[in-house]
Amino acid sequence: MPTLNTDQPAAEAGQPSPGGSLLRDGRYRNAQPRRAGGLRDTLRIMLRFFTDKSPHAVPDRPIQPLPLSPADLAAAPDNSLWRLGHSTVLFKLDGAFLLTDPVFGQRASPFSFIGPKRFHAPPIALDDLPPLDVVIISHDHYDHLDRSTVIALQQRTKLFITPLGVGQRLQDWGIPAEKIHQLDWWQSVTAGPLYITATPAQHFSGRGLRDGNRTLWASWVIGSSQSRVFFSGDSGYFDGFRQIGLHHGPFDLTLLENGAYNEDWADVHMHPEQTLQAHLDLRGEVLIPIHNGTFDLALHGWTEPLERISTLAARHAVSLRTPRFGERLDILHPAQTQPWWRQSEASRPRLGAIAHPDPLPETD
Repeated sequence: MPTLNTDQPAAEAGQPSPGGSLLRDGRYRNAQPRRAGGLRDTLRIMLRFFTDKSPHAVPDRPIQPLPLSPADLAAAPDNSLWRLGHSTVLFKLDGAFLLTDPVFGQRASPFSFIGPKRFHAPPIALDDLPPLDVVIISHDHYDHLDRSTVIALQQRTKLFITPLGVGQRLQDWGIPAEKIHQLDWWQSVTAGPLYITATPAQHFSGRGLRDGNRTLWASWVIGSSQSRVFFSGDSGYFDGFRQIGLHHGPFDLTLLENGAYNEDWADVHMHPEQTLQAHLDLRGEVLIPIHNGTFDLALHGWTEPLERISTLAARHAVSLRTPRFGERLDILHPAQTQPWWRQSEASRPRLGAIAHPDPLPETD
């Protein structure tokens, strides 16, 4: 049975727990308040999606993931990971399989007929996944939490680990309560050989018009006997990354959000310059950019996040890996990877320089 470490108590109404989240009037808050945004701002942003979108927002030809089979997973050594799409990553650690933010559906949307559609199929079918020891969910947005995927995973998953409130959604979908652990920021759970901690993020939540911030969002520290990994979920840049690096770093590898950014929502999604700075704050050894290459969720071209972070990493001597979807990466000894997105966009010129060369955030 998993063991919950409750050294940090869950949030109480109106009061932050030591390092934990803040719950006020039934809604969670960021430690660093978001910029005010009302209906006018929302309508303006929606209008830009129709009038100001890059003509290269979607690939001009199919993306071909590397097929992944059950035999491949069984034969893989410990300390392996595979990007399956967007923020969905499969790990094999100490013989245990762990999956983050599982989205295997065709659209990141509440509807089956409209909304952001996948650029590529998952490299492995849901039914071919191995028994999962842990599924981690960072927050309840549709591109990170897919109802049909979670329901399909129920029978093969021992434990779902979520931020506060997200577990209730899973229970509403029929997942047994005994299979769910809900954590506040800085709380930890031991699941078999793995030690998992929910850490802060600068984001928001909600799946409808009236449930905004009723559930918590989080980043995650994933520890095994040999490796330590950071998984960001979604987050704007904030000083919490330095705190996490101080308390839980250094990390063998960081999986950091790098995609679907814009100045209009810069407080909840990082630009590539901030992604790189977050990696440095966390004291990471190797950076893998995620939250890109699967869905059209912003105004920029679909390859821009990967081009910009590649240029930045080279400029600042940061060790970067960009595995293909379905490609195995060794966490402790990651082989060099290829810019696969250029191969699928062979007719398009590469970015010779960073499109928006903002400086890295200043640190003390």
